[in-house]
Amino acid sequence: MADYDILVLGEINVDLVLQAGDITPVFGQEKFVERAILTLGSSSMIFACATTRLGLRTALVGVAGDDEFGQFILRALQERGVDTSLISLDPSLKTGVTVSLSTPRDRAMLTFPGCIPALAADQVNPQIFSHARHVHVGSYFLQQGLQPGLFDLLRAAKREGCSTSLDPGWDPWARWNGGLRQVLQQVDIFLPNREEAAALTGESVPTLALEQLTRWSPVVVVKGGAQGAWARRGDEWASVPALPIPVLDVTGAGDAFDAGFIFGLLQGWNLKAALRAGCICGSLSTRAVGGTEGQPTFSELWECMQKFDDPDDHSKSGH
Repeated sequence: MADYDILVLGEINVDLVLQAGDITPVFGQEKFVERAILTLGSSSMIFACATTRLGLRTALVGVAGDDEFGQFILRALQERGVDTSLISLDPSLKTGVTVSLSTPRDRAMLTFPGCIPALAADQVNPQIFSHARHVHVGSYFLQQGLQPGLFDLLRAAKREGCSTSLDPGWDPWARWNGGLRQVLQQVDIFLPNREEAAALTGESVPTLALEQLTRWSPVVVVKGGAQGAWARRGDEWASVPALPIPVLDVTGAGDAFDAGFIFGLLQGWNLKAALRAGCICGSLSTRAVGGTEGQPTFSELWECMQKFDDPDDHSKSGH
């Protein structure tokens, strides 16, 4: 049996979430916010916490600064059950920080990269893949140190029998390249959101973007937030709406979605059931401030799954 269900190759930073109805700063003025929370940030860490919350054995491979934020991250991940033995603390680096200006509708982010691009492919021992079932990469465009060697790393993972997934995240340089097309040859599950898919393909209609992206990767999901999500695997298509629940904070909802979708596929559920699991996990994650506090347990996910009497979901099974 594998030591890990999920091995995450990821970026590390903390989030300072500031929340208010009107969060837009004005230079020369001081404005008050309703909440300020220091919490785990980064797509990869939020994903790792979400898969652990669902009961999957998850380890994170990454680099943090040997500073207060780095120690905070190790403690917080360990409290949530994520294996941190593969995280390196580098005293020459500062841990990255993202200030998230959050409203119930959307968020804007300001990021000090710090150690975010520090993880390099040669820091990942390929032998670790023999101890995992699945390898996930988050925030591809931010992980500049990992990009050059990622194709070979994922190929090594697949040789060991791992399935692979990648969430590109937003490209702050708007180049939408960085070798992604080549890397996707080794990616089984590609997980862009609607805006990312449009930027990569030039198609704003999710189903049209899916048509293009499934030429790059066998399974593609386009996440649409409140509009739900769309997926394609070969000739198989699926779409599922988001849960209609009150939204407190959307930080990390896409990463929680990724966790639910991959969880479903690892359980052997069909495409639509896995997509529904993703939408449930993404939706429930918005019920609390920060990327990890609202993430559902398997019991909560399964309870929601049972409320849908959908014949397309009938091939799913329990945990």
